[in-house]
Amino acid sequence: MSWDAYKLALLREMGLTAWVRRDGAPTAEEADVQVRSAPAPAQDEAVAAPDAPWLPEPSPAAAVGVQGRRAGGVASMDWAALREAVASCTACKLCQGRRQTVFGVGAERAEWMIVGEAPGEQEDLKGEPFVGPAGKLLDQMLHAIGLAREPGAPRGQVYIANVLKCRPPHNRNPEPEEIAQCEPFLRRQIELVQPRIILAMGRFAVQTLLQSQEAIGRLRGRVHRYQGIPVVVTYHPAYLLRNLPDKAKAWEDLCLAVHQLRQERRATEV
Repeated sequence: MSWDAYKLALLREMGLTAWVRRDGAPTAEEADVQVRSAPAPAQDEAVAAPDAPWLPEPSPAAAVGVQGRRAGGVASMDWAALREAVASCTACKLCQGRRQTVFGVGAERAEWMIVGEAPGEQEDLKGEPFVGPAGKLLDQMLHAIGLAREPGAPRGQVYIANVLKCRPPHNRNPEPEEIAQCEPFLRRQIELVQPRIILAMGRFAVQTLLQSQEAIGRLRGRVHRYQGIPVVVTYHPAYLLRNLPDKAKAWEDLCLAVHQLRQERRATEV
């Protein structure tokens, strides 16, 4: 089966339409304008517009908080200790409005790791990342490439987490200090999972992992690295629900991730 036929077959598995560029399709510049003018997210989803500018650097106070937690041993915690540290964290103001923290879900050792942005209302209620309509779309995307979020599922193994572990009020964008306080937790999760590939979904996930100010549209289509681990950039499912034509782009990103993982496996077999 050719690569294009393989992508189309998996696209059908997701229940998505194969979008074909025709004459008169928008240019890259026009597409950027359309992305920036996309409607605001629903109140039960936390996701930023993909091409919005990056936030300013964290303040010195946030850096001090990060160093304090590192000294407390985040970098050496096991899963139980890390989960407890997240549940009891009061390092930033987000702890004041949360119902519960949203730690992560899936296999604690997995080839795939999905990193999102921040919990929304449903995630805050359930304590699990990617629930509600965006979560259902993510599950369809994972199913199409042979993955499932349940740790004991017979399909491929995956671990799912967000950059932030607490919901920002009214699903506003994460602030630099909040990202700085949560980033050591995410870093330790990645170290424990030891994924062979990371799929970064949404602007804040992408720019936190890659430390880049570039827009998602300019980071897509190539493989990046986080501490040596391949990273593929794509749009957040909540964004895709509001911008259906970009599902085709997200599918290209999934296919790139599958292809890269195959290369990683072959490299270790040699």
